[in-house]
Amino acid sequence: MVDTHSHIYGPEFDEDRDEVISRALQAGVEKIILPNINEESMSRMLSVSNSYPQICYPTIGLHPEDVREDWSLVLDRMEVMLGSVTAVGEVGLDFYWDSTFRKEQIEAFERQIFWAKEHDLPLIIHMRKAEQELLEIMERHKGDGLRGVFHCFGGSKETAERMLRHEGFVLGIGGVLTFKNCRLAETLRHVPLDRIVLETDAPYLAPVPFRGKRNEPAFVAYVAQFLSNIYNVSEQEIGKVTNSTVNRLFGFL
Repeated sequence: MVDTHSHIYGPEFDEDRDEVISRALQAGVEKIILPNINEESMSRMLSVSNSYPQICYPTIGLHPEDVREDWSLVLDRMEVMLGSVTAVGEVGLDFYWDSTFRKEQIEAFERQIFWAKEHDLPLIIHMRKAEQELLEIMERHKGDGLRGVFHCFGGSKETAERMLRHEGFVLGIGGVLTFKNCRLAETLRHVPLDRIVLETDAPYLAPVPFRGKRNEPAFVAYVAQFLSNIYNVSEQEIGKVTNSTVNRLFGFL
């Protein structure tokens, strides 16, 4: 399996990162993608990916919650990394807590879409309370050969359909799927298995039975187990199909 979204470079893992990696491997997680958040997180992310080069794969991007007045200068400094990363991410729009920098978020997202096109890299897209705005932007780039992941998907059948009209994109499915009263399982019954990938978003959103605790890549196995019941296939088949999709997007398996 591949955990396509994990922040194990964060301080939450400083005391036991080696053990976290070991547990991931024991659980069958062979690769871990490390989405960048901001300029400050770059050095930690690169340090971890350099320490585990056969397992951890870095990306570069400015998270929408970290977009400020100086976003353009920040992206200027980040841009030099584009030749040595796996994807552009974590990027997108987030108006959940604060929409002060709404215009700047949109402009930063557009520029990072351009990066993905120019360097033939997948996008890892974060979207929260900004569905209409983000999907309108994506519509303008439809047919441009973009590919990537709509991270942490938890939406409706209708939202899934709108996202999957973009042929190169898939849905990132994580621990939210296992939460009580979550309707995502019903939505996924309308989504082909080859249009999803596995993720944790560690240290956040740990699946049941670890909900409320620190998430980690090994727990992606619980997501795979849940998916095997939805799609009525073995967990091995979940791993096989999602790995094939990861390879199609990221090209490192």
